[in-house]
Order: sequence, then C-alpha cells, then structure tokens
Amino acid sequence: MSTRRVIQTACGAAMMLPLAACISVSPPDKPIEINLNVTIQQEVLVRLQRDVEQLIQQNPEAFPQQQPQPQRQ
Repeated sequence: MSTRRVIQTACGAAMMLPLAACISVSPPDKPIEINLNVTIQQEVLVRLQRDVEQLIQQNPEAFPQQQPQPQRQ
C-alpha cells in the first residue's frame, strides 16, 4: 500500500471513531405491544351485520322495508 493510501485510511477511521460512540443498541424496558383491536373489531362488525341481515330475512314482518322514493326534478 502506498503512504497516501495509508494516510487516507487512517484519516477515514479517525473521522468515524466519534460516530461509533453515538450508536447504541439496547433492548426496550417494556415489552413491545402490538395493537390488533382494529382487525378484531372489524371481524365482529362483519359477523354482526351478517346476523342482522339473516334476522331481517327470517322475520320480514318485524322489519318492514321502505321503498325508496323517486327523486323529484
């Protein structure tokens, strides 16, 4: 290796040395929490909607359907 290359490598290492002290990896104090409430809530809503649709179809007299009124122009 040439003298110039050795000096460049040494200077590069010297400039990176302070950065090495700035980086630290440590585990968190608390466990990682993943919130899945949204997915569960959506599944419950879909199931409830299906149950309600079946209930309306089985008991049409209890849940009369209104006909949509024509729009006036």
